[in-house]
Amino acid sequence: MARHSNLRRPGRFAAAAAAFVTSALVLAGCASGGSAPGASGGGEEEASYGEISVQYSWIKNEEFAGEFYAYENGYYDEAGFDEVIGISGPDTGVAKLLSGSVQVALSDAASIGAAIAEEEAPLKIIGTTFQKNPFTILSLADGGNITTPEDLVGKTIGVQDSNASVFAALLNANDIDPADVTVVPVDFDPTPLMNGEVDGFMAYLTNEALTVELAGYEVTNLSYAENGVPYVAEAFSVTDQFLAENEDLLKAFLIAEIKGWTDVFLESTDDTVSLIETYYNEAASESEDGLEAVFGALDPVKTAKGLEAEKLLISTEETEANGLFTISDELKEQTIASLAAAGWDVSVEDLFDTTIIDEIYEENPGLKDYLP
Repeated sequence: MARHSNLRRPGRFAAAAAAFVTSALVLAGCASGGSAPGASGGGEEEASYGEISVQYSWIKNEEFAGEFYAYENGYYDEAGFDEVIGISGPDTGVAKLLSGSVQVALSDAASIGAAIAEEEAPLKIIGTTFQKNPFTILSLADGGNITTPEDLVGKTIGVQDSNASVFAALLNANDIDPADVTVVPVDFDPTPLMNGEVDGFMAYLTNEALTVELAGYEVTNLSYAENGVPYVAEAFSVTDQFLAENEDLLKAFLIAEIKGWTDVFLESTDDTVSLIETYYNEAASESEDGLEAVFGALDPVKTAKGLEAEKLLISTEETEANGLFTISDELKEQTIASLAAAGWDVSVEDLFDTTIIDEIYEENPGLKDYLP
């Protein structure tokens, strides 16, 4: 039975959480072969794809609820995998993809695009979970109350070092002179915002924005996706070589993923939160790096809110029409424009190859029906 793994990372977990750094490990590759399965997980001849490793962008929380359902409901097994090793982040996955230590990474367009633009990295995004990236400038309603990009002028904004280029893209996309905004370095703890040390804080709609709200503050969000910087995130990313050599494997994998994420929309929030809690607690118990010491015990209330928030990033009019993980031509162009605003010059052809996900829905149109 395909299973998930414990945390397979080096130490310094807290530092990794603050910087989203990547590290290259050398592990075994994966087996390939067999025929591509249909929507039911099997074709005329049962496929056997052996083992693959998948790098998660973050710790095992609600961002990977679909993966957890793929394990629990046997979708990876049906697809022909002996083992799917889900590796906890934080990690962009770029270095591990290039080293061959993972075969798939759940990354984002900024990380993959930057690697292509700066290093000519042979990487492709083949589908995406989040149609909208979750970045926001978070502020307090009775504080900075940043409701428009123009409200950034004259404000002090806390920005993590790893997110500096994406923040610059927000300013650039809205014709705001960087000299008109004071940027101070912060980590991922929103305490400086709650203490009034900054007017705004670069955050996730699905994470820090909820932390501050649940702490009793009325918050204002300036969403990047709705304010000039739309790009895909939690995107399925692979090397060009792996894509060329393993199309059937990737098709089988993505079908299992579609089924898992369909269950996220079909099952009750309470049941999904319970499943997430199980996987989080297992990862915490197996971690040598103090997962709970850094992030604490999983909060079911915040997890439920995060789950509902991320559904709004996953399910759009386009995915309702075309299916989960699809990326429209318009969204591809918007993503490229967003990366250009951050200083990364890539083309649609450089960054995307969505042939497999498009073929999946051509062959299995019923998989589009993920909403109850």
